[in-house]
Amino acid sequence: MEDLNKRYYRMREVAEIIGLPPSTLRFWESKFTVINPRRNQGGQRLYTPADIEKLRMVHFLVKEKGLKLEAAQEELSGNSSGVSRRFEALSRLRSVRSRLEQLHKALQSLK
Repeated sequence: MEDLNKRYYRMREVAEIIGLPPSTLRFWESKFTVINPRRNQGGQRLYTPADIEKLRMVHFLVKEKGLKLEAAQEELSGNSSGVSRRFEALSRLRSVRSRLEQLHKALQSLK
């Protein structure tokens, strides 16, 4: 998971972080009440790190778990803390797996 240290991110940056096109982010914004980025005077969307985490949870529910948009919206509004914990656990496991794979490759190169 990428370290989010800026206060605000533009849509293009968020699209790269999440790995989705900006059009998907705009569509999700219209479908999910939890996604509500600020806008600057020019109308550009400005996402906070909290907004990006919400988008990651939506991505997890829709793209990885395969939920339909309505089911994902219900899950987020009814059990956001549970979704957040599952998402965090999965992210940590992926991070550990990635690190283990790196270590395995390093050990293989020593042979």
